[in-house]
Amino acid sequence: MILRRPLLAATSTAVSAPQVCIRQLHHQIPLRPVPKPIPFIPDHTAFLSAIGRNLSAHSSKIPSWDALFTLSSPQLKDLGVEPARSRRYLLHWREKFRNGEYGIGGDCQYVSDGVAELQLVEAPVAPRDDSGAMARWSAVATATHDPGTRRVVVNVPVGAEGPTEPLEKIRGVRGIVVKGPRTIKGSHVETVKGSQGLRARIKLQEGIWEERRGHKIDGGERRKAEVRAKRRAAENKEKNR
Repeated sequence: MILRRPLLAATSTAVSAPQVCIRQLHHQIPLRPVPKPIPFIPDHTAFLSAIGRNLSAHSSKIPSWDALFTLSSPQLKDLGVEPARSRRYLLHWREKFRNGEYGIGGDCQYVSDGVAELQLVEAPVAPRDDSGAMARWSAVATATHDPGTRRVVVNVPVGAEGPTEPLEKIRGVRGIVVKGPRTIKGSHVETVKGSQGLRARIKLQEGIWEERRGHKIDGGERRKAEVRAKRRAAENKEKNR
């Protein structure tokens, strides 16, 4: 039989060593660099307006772009950014912006007064290898594009007749697709009248990047079964009367 005895030889220093919680160490992590504004989001007011959830009401409490990306959650609380879920949502979008994860229109380089102009153009398809071969679907003419071309929606300067970059190097705007032969489709996209569907625009507006919250039905996940069981019992009781 093995007797387990207390560790009598342990020093007092080892026994009384404090337990450091890992969660407390995140305050000592240095802040990441402040990202630069983009043409579609030129300042902190536009950022708060784009991400929605009524955070634009707190724009006067945050003094500058640098403050937006350096204030901690307790500091935002002291400034009056409430409730806590709004602060979490703001910090969430703040890190997404740092990582280059933008919403619709975030990759547009030509923006004037919060408006990004879009145009549908036909660009040549780059070959897949040095032999000059291209994908089979690109080499065949269809109802929507000519052989060896692709239809792509690009951002153009306001008032310009076409893109300023060479057609071989242009890249489409993320989140924008082409439906049918000449229809620009995407979230918050407005077609320009008289352009026959070849031109459209994206305007900076409240909640254009908002991630909408889900709606609880019948009390949420934990109480859903209980609420529905009581409802069925009440309905069965009414039927048996």
